[in-house]
Amino acid sequence: MESLELSYCGLEGELPSSLGKLKSLQLLYLSGNSFWGSIPESIFSDLSSSLKTLYLSDNLFNGSIPESLGQLSQLVRLSLSSNSWEGSLREAHFINLTRLKYIGLTTERPVPIIFNLTDYEWIPPFKLGSLFMDNCRVGPGFPVWLQSQTELSYVQVTNAGISGAIPEEWMSNISSQIESLDLSYNQISRKLPLQFNFPDLKYIYFSHNHLDGTIPSSICSIQSLYSLSLNNNKFSGEFPKEWSSWSRITFVDVSNNNLSGEIPSSMGIPSSLFILKMDNNQLSGEIPSAFQNCSFLQRLSLGGNKFIGSIPSWIGSKVSRFKVLQLRSNSLSGHIPHQLCSLPLLQFLDLGHNRFSGTIPKCLNNLTALVSGPDGWGIFSDFEETTVTTKGRESEYFTRQAMLLTIIDLSSNDLEGEIPEEISSLVSLGTLNLSMNQLSGGIPSKIGNLYRLETLDLSQNRLSGHIPQSLSNMTFLSHLNLSHNKLTGRIPSGNQLQTLVDPSIYEGNSLCGFPLPKCPEDEDNMHEPDVQEKKDHGDDEEKLGFYTSAVLGFIVGFWSVCGTLILKKSWRYAYFQFFDHIKDKVTLSIALRAARLQRRS
Repeated sequence: MESLELSYCGLEGELPSSLGKLKSLQLLYLSGNSFWGSIPESIFSDLSSSLKTLYLSDNLFNGSIPESLGQLSQLVRLSLSSNSWEGSLREAHFINLTRLKYIGLTTERPVPIIFNLTDYEWIPPFKLGSLFMDNCRVGPGFPVWLQSQTELSYVQVTNAGISGAIPEEWMSNISSQIESLDLSYNQISRKLPLQFNFPDLKYIYFSHNHLDGTIPSSICSIQSLYSLSLNNNKFSGEFPKEWSSWSRITFVDVSNNNLSGEIPSSMGIPSSLFILKMDNNQLSGEIPSAFQNCSFLQRLSLGGNKFIGSIPSWIGSKVSRFKVLQLRSNSLSGHIPHQLCSLPLLQFLDLGHNRFSGTIPKCLNNLTALVSGPDGWGIFSDFEETTVTTKGRESEYFTRQAMLLTIIDLSSNDLEGEIPEEISSLVSLGTLNLSMNQLSGGIPSKIGNLYRLETLDLSQNRLSGHIPQSLSNMTFLSHLNLSHNKLTGRIPSGNQLQTLVDPSIYEGNSLCGFPLPKCPEDEDNMHEPDVQEKKDHGDDEEKLGFYTSAVLGFIVGFWSVCGTLILKKSWRYAYFQFFDHIKDKVTLSIALRAARLQRRS
């Protein structure tokens, strides 16, 4: 047997050492099962002269990687990713792997695998084409063995503890063939190299490092680039204006930096752009009209900046594929345009903390994705992060987790008028936040139709009237805030509302009922049973007194006579003589009456 493929077959248990008896085995695919424990060392030693491909990824292995791995002299492709490996790797693990071209190695444990090399200047015997490593500690500096890999086309060395600058010589050595470069989640500092001469580079991921300075304009000269992720660094200055040369760009994330100035109008030229994230910087000016050329744009995140002006009219008219529109925490003003209702795919709308005025559009029920159900956020990177404000706090989500979130957040603006009844049609909505506005009128009577709602915040408005009973229909509601309005009456009960025990979510109103004090009518109803109970209690006491008196009277009367006769002898004689005398008189009277009757007859 030369090839054995049993990937994703539901196999489990420890890996049998008998696999080593397949002396001619060249290809072994066992990914996507439930194998656990360590790999028997005999497998590597017995297959040292034959095995070329080994795939053990996506299992439950939780031991250390045996040093006999280094005996696989014919090995070309090695994938051990997505397991729970522990321990360390030494030079012996790679000593004879002269033909190795592909390494995939990640561990799911919080403690990374450590490259415990005795020689810092060690250079491995292989020349890799692809290297995928996550949570494997190779730092603190940029390791010499990695710098020696000059034939790499795909590099992912993330969460590896690498610090310092990226060696420009290494970047130059790999520039001719590199297609994907991912060094995210390290401590890489200083500036990026000024010159990016990579003819085939498609993916750049340097997020979550300590890179500073400006984004080099030469990065815009990479015409093959699809994705650029520089978020969560310390970049400053303006974004390069040479954007127009990116004809294939689909994904750009420069969020959480210190970028300033206006967005260059050239950013609107690439029609292939799907995702643009520039939130949490110091960008200013208006949202450029050039974005209307990006007809494929699905996700636009510009929150946490200093943008002014209104929402452009081209959103919803010329660009209608938006799934995520996040403009939170800026200085945008004007009315919320009705054109937003022409975004049938929209499932994440965050306009909170701006200066919008006017009323909430009644046409929100045209947001089809929030009525019939979302289908996700479209393309994304597996490690892309999104900041979401839900359940009263900001949270960081990987996009794979957040892609089905459905949110409308219009909080902290100057909106007025009533909450449109049409909003009750958005039955797939998960979060609705209209807090800190000037909204008036009542809560829509059919608000309970939003049965998937997890967060509802209508606090700090001017809402009046009763809380609709339909609110109790929400079975997923876990965060509710109706405080500081003008609501009156009884708080509805039932379902999830009974689990919301914090009274502060209703404070600043004229409400009663759980979890607030009971309503007055509840108190009255409680008093009536008390009066009847007291009356019944009084009757019971009278009956008890009567029967107690009767029994005591009988006992006292009985023993007053009988007890005396028993104890006092002279009284007993007198008593019985009295009854004998009475008996004699009765007997004589009867006899005389009988004699008289006899004489008459």
